Amino acid sequence: MDALELSSHREADVTVVAATGDLDIVTSPRLDGSLTEARRASGNVVLDLSAVDFMDTSCLAVIVGHWKKLTARGGTLALAGARYRYTKTLWITGLADRLPMFDDVPAALAAAPAEDAAQPGALAAGGAPDSAPAAPAPPDSGPAGPASATAPPGGPA
Repeated sequence: MDALELSSHREADVTVVAATGDLDIVTSPRLDGSLTEARRASGNVVLDLSAVDFMDTSCLAVIVGHWKKLTARGGTLALAGARYRYTKTLWITGLADRLPMFDDVPAALAAAPAEDAAQPGALAAGGAPDSAPAAPAPPDSGPAGPASATAPPGGPA
């Protein structure tokens, strides 16, 4: 039995997918399925990670894949409530600096573009919004902060 619960609901022009439990190699196919459904239902998706107790790198590929597909058609995939202690792979890989991240779901919803703005070509070249929000600083990351100063493969956004 895997330790993951997924739920989703619509709020205005955004589909919110909430994950509770562990995001790992065993549960990543279920996360992929939920994000696929959300992406088909809306051009804007918020992934609520506030109740995630563990995340490994296998789920990062799923998240990045859906982020790329949504941004390619002018939509967004934002992460909400990521707690550094449980989702530190986002910071270690540098994705916390590239993906739109918010402290909680209401903040992510407030920043989401209107559905009619999620049209192909609505984003700047490179597939990233011109004014992506800054990633929240991870708590307890030490005086030097997380190791995310280098851009992931493919260069800066």
